[in-house]
Amino acid sequence: MGKEIIAIAEALSNERAIPKEKIFEALEVALASATKKKYSVDIDCRVEIDRKEGSYTTYRRWVVVDTDGPLDNPVQEISLAAAREEYPEISAGDIVEDEIPSVSFDRITIQTAKQVLSQRVRNAEREQLIEDQRGRLGHVVNATVKRVNREGLIIDLGNGAEGLLRRDNMIPRENYSRGDRIRVLLTEIREENKGPQIMCSRTAPEFLAELFRIEVPEIGEGVIEIMGVARDAGSRAKIAVRSKDKRIDPRGACIGMRGARVMAVSNELAGERIDIVLWDENLAQYVTNAMEPAEVSRIVINDENHSIDVAVADENLALAIGRNGQNVRLASQVLNWSLQVKAETEMDQELAAESAQIVKFFTENLDIDEDFARVLSDAGFQTLEEVAYVPAEEFSDIEGLDDELVKALQENARAAIAANEEKLKAEGADELMKVEGVDTELALAMAKKGIKTLEELAEQAIDDLTDLNIDAQRAGDIIMGARNLTWFKEENAQGDSSASDAEQ
Repeated sequence: MGKEIIAIAEALSNERAIPKEKIFEALEVALASATKKKYSVDIDCRVEIDRKEGSYTTYRRWVVVDTDGPLDNPVQEISLAAAREEYPEISAGDIVEDEIPSVSFDRITIQTAKQVLSQRVRNAEREQLIEDQRGRLGHVVNATVKRVNREGLIIDLGNGAEGLLRRDNMIPRENYSRGDRIRVLLTEIREENKGPQIMCSRTAPEFLAELFRIEVPEIGEGVIEIMGVARDAGSRAKIAVRSKDKRIDPRGACIGMRGARVMAVSNELAGERIDIVLWDENLAQYVTNAMEPAEVSRIVINDENHSIDVAVADENLALAIGRNGQNVRLASQVLNWSLQVKAETEMDQELAAESAQIVKFFTENLDIDEDFARVLSDAGFQTLEEVAYVPAEEFSDIEGLDDELVKALQENARAAIAANEEKLKAEGADELMKVEGVDTELALAMAKKGIKTLEELAEQAIDDLTDLNIDAQRAGDIIMGARNLTWFKEENAQGDSSASDAEQ
């Protein structure tokens, strides 16, 4: 029978284009299944086929269990004590094997082997098809609609491979029928109960990027680089590009002669409007480009919160925001910054109110007049800590300030900080300063509001702090910082200890 097994393996391997090793593995499973049917109890067994001779050996298997009581499954388990009588070095969880008589190839055995082998061969063929498609992940492929069901489209990817295009990954209002040609992006191979499934998409931002890579040779050659993509599938998209060669206009290259290139991509996406955004290393200019067609009049960048306030003329506010906020949302996504669009009058009022509050605070704490305080505010200083501890060179752009005045100003700021810290101690609220992002000014404001301990700060909601002249992002970070120092203190300590043990 050995030669027959070798012949079967070689024939199936050649016929189905499956590695011979997988055929042998399928035969071993088939023989093991046939062996188990010969016993009245559910034993566990393993068959090993000699790859050269075709002969095979069968082993019965037991799992070693460390227990003093009765075994849960004595047919497939053996106690650690019993196993160590024959194997002194064995441990719980190991496998004990004994050779048992192998089944002969009678009619029932052959039938069982055929069933198991057929299933394993189908699985092996499917795995081979999946592996062939793995190298195409992230690329656009041409396919044919094979079936349409409630879940979406089953599409033929070629060479016997099938993919699934779910309805939530289809462009709205697109309809396909069996036999239609379609272009999709292969996104992932998902493990499911019925086997690996190749997932496809027409709504992913990467699909748009790959279409431009196909239509624009400069992108495929690496001369033009895609810096960001954002989409409302079927409606509108923004794609940011830059050129590595100053002689090439990246925007013009993507648009093409008479708009041919961008139009080809738009037609593939059911008429999706595409804005080509020119990337710029200057963030303010990049924001201006991303907000087109709206014209930006003022930009305020907050690095701490990774947010940007954009001001536009009052009459252009609707255009800048876009229908249902589409323009600003896509711009935020392509920039990877949080954008907030405001009318010029609204931003002027906010900046004036903020500046007035800073001026008042400086006049009260630094023993300076209102004009001097306004000069400091206009120069970008907002807190006592900034005035007290920045290098003296930072004041060089302020007209009329010499070294002596700068020194005196910083000494006043340090004295004010010390006085505020004494007030906090007197209030019993000095522990608030342990939270990152809380300065003496904010700590005093919280103390006046009745928030004097880390526990009390941890219990606050974001809305409770935003009226202290801080934005929602900073308020959230401060509250979470207080909770990490109180509620989650033990968890953080355990995490730090585990990390330290791992490093050792």
